[in-house]
Amino acid sequence: MTAEQPPAFAVRGLTKRYDLVTAVEGVDFTAPSGTVTALVGPRGAGKTTILRVLLGLVEASSGTVTGRRESPRDVGAVLTPRGLHPRRGARAHLSVYAAALRVPPRRVWEVLGLVGLDEDTEIKPDAMSSGQRTRLALATALLADPKVLVLDDPMAGLDHTEHGWLQDFLRKHARRGGSALLTAESLAAVLPAAEHIVVVHEGGVAYEGSATRLRRGHPDRLVVAASTPVALATGLAAEGYTDSVIRPDGRLAIAEANEAQIKAAADSARVRIESIIPDPIHPDRVLASLTKPTRVASPPMPYGIPR
Repeated sequence: MTAEQPPAFAVRGLTKRYDLVTAVEGVDFTAPSGTVTALVGPRGAGKTTILRVLLGLVEASSGTVTGRRESPRDVGAVLTPRGLHPRRGARAHLSVYAAALRVPPRRVWEVLGLVGLDEDTEIKPDAMSSGQRTRLALATALLADPKVLVLDDPMAGLDHTEHGWLQDFLRKHARRGGSALLTAESLAAVLPAAEHIVVVHEGGVAYEGSATRLRRGHPDRLVVAASTPVALATGLAAEGYTDSVIRPDGRLAIAEANEAQIKAAADSARVRIESIIPDPIHPDRVLASLTKPTRVASPPMPYGIPR
């Protein structure tokens, strides 16, 4: 991101209250231009509220939102629900929106091709799979050729193939100079596409930074059963491998060192190794560690108010 390329969104001190209920409070994060940014967190964390404030659909109680938006056409959105007319086929649906946006009719066929629906132009939402409905909603968002895409829970209900397609689409959009901001309840679902991660928890930001830095703080480990765990940990530390944790069952969970290095340290310390078992950290375990409940649940939100 440079001085000539402002962020897609910059959020500072964002707070939204509904009467006595605070949906989000003091939210700060930046969605850099030219990247895919994911707002990740459990249901009710405040992700949808943040998106709706960014889109101008909900007025913030306080805070500021700035970004790379010269006109409303610079932002395309996929919301929940998807907003698809049940009686209109894909082409007819897009034609209505194209007319409203004053884009030429040929753009309908272009976006159908971009999302892979060019052979399903007459299919209606009731007959569509979840993936097809998401593709059609995305095609609607693309009609004005926006620089920024805002997608609310686009991975919901998608199978493995559709996940892969959407991840690839978002990566290509960023490589072309576009930006995307999406929400998800699963960190694993967005890691293949998202470069920038914002973990939202209880209406605030629990983590912001690169996916690489997040994983570095929660590394995969080798779990070792040893005759003297403390001696093995001491031997590893002497070799520079200081990230070892003794678990309640007495086994040693070791990061950074590989199996050969662990065995060499055990030989030097005269420690007997009984077993070495890989313990890869699933991304959603990382997410769970960042979003442990810390407060009493808020009262139910008024009907129709998104979280």
